[in-house]
Amino acid sequence: MDYRVTHRTIYDYSEGVTVSHHAARLTPVTSPTQRTTNFSLSISPMPAVRMDSRDYFGNQVCFFAIQEIHRELEVVVKSEVTVDAVTIPLLAVSPPWEEVADRFRDPVSPADVMPYEFCLESPLLHLTPEYADYARQSFAPGTPMLVGARDLMRRIRDDFRYDTVATTTATPLEEVWRKRHGVCQDFAHMGIACLRSLGLPARYVSGYIRTYPAAGKPRLVGADASHAWFSVYCPKTGWLDFDPTNDVIPIDEHITVAVGRDFSEVSPLSGILTGGGEHEVRVSVDVEPCN
Repeated sequence: MDYRVTHRTIYDYSEGVTVSHHAARLTPVTSPTQRTTNFSLSISPMPAVRMDSRDYFGNQVCFFAIQEIHRELEVVVKSEVTVDAVTIPLLAVSPPWEEVADRFRDPVSPADVMPYEFCLESPLLHLTPEYADYARQSFAPGTPMLVGARDLMRRIRDDFRYDTVATTTATPLEEVWRKRHGVCQDFAHMGIACLRSLGLPARYVSGYIRTYPAAGKPRLVGADASHAWFSVYCPKTGWLDFDPTNDVIPIDEHITVAVGRDFSEVSPLSGILTGGGEHEVRVSVDVEPCN
């Protein structure tokens, strides 16, 4: 499936910003099932410094600095991405989850070091017995790991209410756990925390998802949004994505932009600045299928 994606972010500041430094993680990843044919990232005002690099997890990052007084920052990304359909493995033939957890107990073999770091706590995610108890309802003894992950995804969708005003990017997961509502970021964090609390490797994935207009309605340009889900590592299978917001295993309607241990490591746009006062942020995303 081919997609044309436009992602626009505008910051309006109540006072002038004298200098600002930012990191943008907005470039779709290249993988065996995803490739970007065209990409552009425009920034206004024009940065005095701009540098492209890769972070620890391999995500493409654009670092830039604006050194003139400004009251507005606009970042516009345009991408053309091809996503090949993923073949979902037979979940029932994955190894029992206890065997996978045993494999990632310290010390681990050199071959398992990279997945192992996704078993540990991260800046936004603390592991608790409560999360482990919740996860065990999907991971009875001997349950194939991917079967358990699939059931956990379903239960998060059923047990947590999607509410766009209930949380912000700064809302701790503990509050989401208590109130049982949130958005895609929160549901991805919930799944990851539950899996890691059992000793299983799971990571955060940010990107976009194809959406469909209501029956009889035209597709609204710019009405989409960034999306988030989680990915589970299973020996021999590798990483497999799960979207608890929609209770689906992504096939060809999810576009991956960045991966990390939690949202703090894959934020689309972050930074520090001097001045600015209060600010308002406006984000619009348009994911247009091309075929």
